[in-house]
Amino acid sequence: MKQLRRTMLFVPGNNPGMIRDAGIYDVDSIMFDLEDSVSIDEKDAARFLVYEMLGAIDYHGKELIVRVNSPDIATGVEDLKAMVKTRKVAIRLPKTECAADVLNCEKKIASIERQYGIPEGSTRMMAAIESAAGVLNAKEIAFSTKRLIGIALGAEDYVTDLKTTRSPEGTELLFARCMILQAARAAGIDAIDTVYSNVNNEEGFRSEVALIKQLGFDGKSIINPRQIKPVQEIYTPTKNEIDKSLAIVDAIEEARKRGSGVIALNGKMIDKPIVARAQRVLDLARAAGVLK
Repeated sequence: MKQLRRTMLFVPGNNPGMIRDAGIYDVDSIMFDLEDSVSIDEKDAARFLVYEMLGAIDYHGKELIVRVNSPDIATGVEDLKAMVKTRKVAIRLPKTECAADVLNCEKKIASIERQYGIPEGSTRMMAAIESAAGVLNAKEIAFSTKRLIGIALGAEDYVTDLKTTRSPEGTELLFARCMILQAARAAGIDAIDTVYSNVNNEEGFRSEVALIKQLGFDGKSIINPRQIKPVQEIYTPTKNEIDKSLAIVDAIEEARKRGSGVIALNGKMIDKPIVARAQRVLDLARAAGVLK
């Protein structure tokens, strides 16, 4: 089954308690942050802390990602060296504005892999798009390297670049969301939505998650364990959706047994897009534990 990324939990790289406990939560991905959540004076200590705890803690098979500082500065280069050496994490590149940003980071990662005898190309990457330039270049970013597993929207820097602020409706983010989603789908990688910073507004959070799911996003970045359950509930297929998808899969199997190239269910033809959607529903249902 494809790696699901419904929930990506941000964990500050300078918080040992949160780093230690992150694995207990029912999330698909954990992202340790060495960038914005860590002050300049704590960068080296945070890097060492994350590196050591990655080697000491069992995160129960969850996908692990580290947001590094810009590879254009010494701090970011040191982040890459430490994190690539663990062989356990994907690298999230912040503030990506063009394909050259990704390729520059990839070049440094490849050099580190060679230095430490790590199979070249094994370290995966994710690009965060956080500016107008990045949004307009989303397609070239998405196609820049086969290491990319996804692209993500970083809304706070983006709306600042637009000279506006975030609204409850998220109107100012719609263009960016659509651009990032289309680019990701064209490149065959995942699209991850931005964080929702008001953890006390569950109604607003649920509304935003429902919107990004309807748009087609694979999941959402979250900053608090309280946000996990609403995302999982919204992304969990209903019983009706599961039953319909199972019926489609059964119809496919029945047609194969008959050697028939024509697949029909309840008098309606079943084509490839319908099958793909059904499989996606079943993957989500299994991940949510509502289908074995």
